[in-house]
Amino acid sequence: MAGQGEASEPIERMNGHELAEVSPHHPMDRLLRRDRLPHIWCSGCGLGTALNCFLGALIQTKLDSNQVAIVSGIGCSGRVAGYVAMDSFHTTHGRAIPFATGLKLANPKLKVVVFSGDGDLIAIGGNHFIHAARRNMDMTVICVNNFIYGMTGGQLAPTTPISARTSTSPYGNTDHPFNLVYLAAASGATYVARWTTLHVRRLQRAIGEALLKPGFSFVEIISPCPTLYGRWNKQRSGLEQMAYYKEKSIIQHGADPRLADIDLNGQIVVGKFVDVEKKSYLELQQGSGGAGVQRRR
Repeated sequence: MAGQGEASEPIERMNGHELAEVSPHHPMDRLLRRDRLPHIWCSGCGLGTALNCFLGALIQTKLDSNQVAIVSGIGCSGRVAGYVAMDSFHTTHGRAIPFATGLKLANPKLKVVVFSGDGDLIAIGGNHFIHAARRNMDMTVICVNNFIYGMTGGQLAPTTPISARTSTSPYGNTDHPFNLVYLAAASGATYVARWTTLHVRRLQRAIGEALLKPGFSFVEIISPCPTLYGRWNKQRSGLEQMAYYKEKSIIQHGADPRLADIDLNGQIVVGKFVDVEKKSYLELQQGSGGAGVQRRR
């Protein structure tokens, strides 16, 4: 047992080494609405990690948070808009991208970020997603993909792998899922990346690159949902799902996104798939659209 002298040793020294003064404030405090914390996400959910990586990317890129607008739709991921201490908008289901488009057109100086889930962005919001990418609308879309509708009971989602079980596919999914990185690339996105919540440093770096990329940038985050998806598919805890990510993730920068499908408990190809230069919608609108006029002649 420690003696009285050891117990009274100043915190500034430990085992003979001086310690840096510990600040009572976390560096991300200024970017969060602390009065709304703790969050409501389930134990083992990856959304806290995803939000942490996003805020870390904002700090890393030194973007002015007063010029950043966060837009989300309905679902577990949509709660992000309520936790960040920035201009944020929790919009109707599937309409985050058109709302964000309106913000960007009204104030082109804003850095507009859409932060939502696979059901909101790709199911009911799928049409808006592909056309915003086609137009190369200047925004960053972060999609947290947990392969299921997590907030409303664990229903089948447009990303649920074949044979995966959900509350509306108890005998296994028979619908072909979307490959989101392929969908984004084929629709015209200038930046496309995918990481899991296990790859925190790489994910933060990818979000930072996406935030600084002109045009439509897209980051898919594969995230655990142990409460519903994991429980239905033999990954009952967040740790089990993270172990799966560690075992099955394969980093392949520049890989053909057509080959990046995710099968039930199969390999996950992660990395940066697309990073190209292309004039954005606003650039074409602001005097660079002459080529379009010439093509019509």
